[in-house]
Amino acid sequence: MPVIHRSSVLTRTLAIVGTVLVWTPILAPVLFSAIATGRGRPFRIDYLMPAELFLVALAGSGLLIWAALRAHSRLRPICWGLGIAVGLLVASQVLAVLTGLASGEAEPAGVGWVLVLAMLGGYVLALVATGVAGVLLLRDLFKPSPMLIK
Repeated sequence: MPVIHRSSVLTRTLAIVGTVLVWTPILAPVLFSAIATGRGRPFRIDYLMPAELFLVALAGSGLLIWAALRAHSRLRPICWGLGIAVGLLVASQVLAVLTGLASGEAEPAGVGWVLVLAMLGGYVLALVATGVAGVLLLRDLFKPSPMLIK
């Protein structure tokens, strides 16, 4: 099996695209809110957008896992972040259905509502952790080789 160098163009490209995709669900609501506020509208943020853009984060995480496998670096934090994010997102959706929040049967209040929001917040934090691991992977990949430094 050939040795894969950290400076491989494919590995670096996978890491860059993966990191951008993982950060997109986090930064998109903030960017859209800032644009709306700049146009004179009140500041409102769509706190459900990170969950709605889960497939984008999933694709980015897959690319990061591929890059981390090729680079032999940062695989554990990327996998843990993705696993926790998926688990919390699924749990929040299941709880929303069980409590009637998803269908509108129940008012958005009470313990069920707080738990669903807490799980969504945890999901966002897990995505941020995955994104940070992606940035650290990029740092590892673009760090000058010790052999090149004199």
